Amino acid sequence: MTRLLPFATLVVTGAAWGATQPLAKVAVSEGYRHFGLIFWQAMLVGLLLGMLTLIRGKRLPLRPAALRLYLFIAVIGTVAPGIASYQAAVHLPSGVLSILLSSVPMFALPIALALGTDRLSAARVLGLLLGLGGVALLVLPEASLPAGTQAVWIAIALIASACYALEGNVVDKWGTQGLDAVQVLTGASILGAALSLPLALASGQFIVPDLPLGAPDKAVIASAALHGFAYSAYVWLVGRAGAVFAAQVSYLVTLFGVTWAMLFLSEAYAGWVWVALILMMAGMTLVQPQRKPLVPAPASGQNAVG
Repeated sequence: MTRLLPFATLVVTGAAWGATQPLAKVAVSEGYRHFGLIFWQAMLVGLLLGMLTLIRGKRLPLRPAALRLYLFIAVIGTVAPGIASYQAAVHLPSGVLSILLSSVPMFALPIALALGTDRLSAARVLGLLLGLGGVALLVLPEASLPAGTQAVWIAIALIASACYALEGNVVDKWGTQGLDAVQVLTGASILGAALSLPLALASGQFIVPDLPLGAPDKAVIASAALHGFAYSAYVWLVGRAGAVFAAQVSYLVTLFGVTWAMLFLSEAYAGWVWVALILMMAGMTLVQPQRKPLVPAPASGQNAVG
């Protein structure tokens, strides 16, 4: 039973993270827009993980190097991809957004090559081509996207993937200043809320929830809770089974994201979308580093930020 726990945790984490895409679609369904949503999402995640940090008997370092790291993650991992994701969510089906998230490793590879932290291979070139083919199938066939949907929103959604890829590569190369992932995301979420608050106020997008809470308000709260839970579970998984095993959650996030959108938003997709999903998943498999056997890893090796 103990040996099955990492696999069960992987599935539950993927299911929780995958649910945040349909929730984002609900959050924008009645007029809420990106800056207001980013503020509340970051604030709630910061509070949840801040409490977890205190429960774990840790604190949030405020030395200059740590603050620079928080700021980078806040901008590249929270605010910038949040702007892209929430704007794209207004125009694209939730399932398509989940499929596009599987492009993160395909953006990550060229960035890693530029930073000198990875090497190119024939399999990875094929993976990149398959990923590009998947994106092309979402954009080019007339029947892929709902009528009236502009393909430009595919490009907007891909900005979020590029941001996450850049974030992961920078952390992989320069580390997290000795902080664990929960500390980093706590600090980044608090700074992300501080950055997005004036933008929300200046743009008129600040959200003042009314009671009783509507579906978009509940979606934001649920998304923050699921993200906080999934991230904490992911960190535990890295410590228990290793970062390579834990990285496989990306497949499940995409598959569960599509599944939840079909079940709870009644989304249906053209055949081209399913082919695109297969190509994107195959490309992700080839582009990512080779998997290693499941072996316990020391908790002190936790260094993932996502």
